[in-house]
Amino acid sequence: MKPHSIGRTLGIGLRVAGRIASQSAAAHAQAAANTPQFQPAAAAGQATRKVRGVTRGLGGFLRPFGRIGGILWLEVTGVFFLIFVPVFAWRGMWPVRASYAHGPEHWKFLVFTGLTLVFLYLSVSSFWRARRK
Repeated sequence: MKPHSIGRTLGIGLRVAGRIASQSAAAHAQAAANTPQFQPAAAAGQATRKVRGVTRGLGGFLRPFGRIGGILWLEVTGVFFLIFVPVFAWRGMWPVRASYAHGPEHWKFLVFTGLTLVFLYLSVSSFWRARRK
């Protein structure tokens, strides 16, 4: 997400949250002026509406952060898996490369090749999913 898009999203979210808060405060002040006596059922309904409004406002405000957090999580996971690729390739496959076909350590070469390919796939797919988000 581009920096100006994040700023625009945050600004819009703050304006919406401020508008909801001011409307809620105005409605509360108007309701307090119109009802001289305390009515528990009406107060509970009004509180429920306020909680829903605040929840919606916070949800709208936090939505971009959830998306950015998901992308960041996928990229960190991709880097983590990518760290193991050279370890398995260099420390595992390279020393036994001479016996890749029929040597005494043929199974080690196959195991380390498989691990290298699995971790390479996990890393690339994680970055791929991050770019698609």
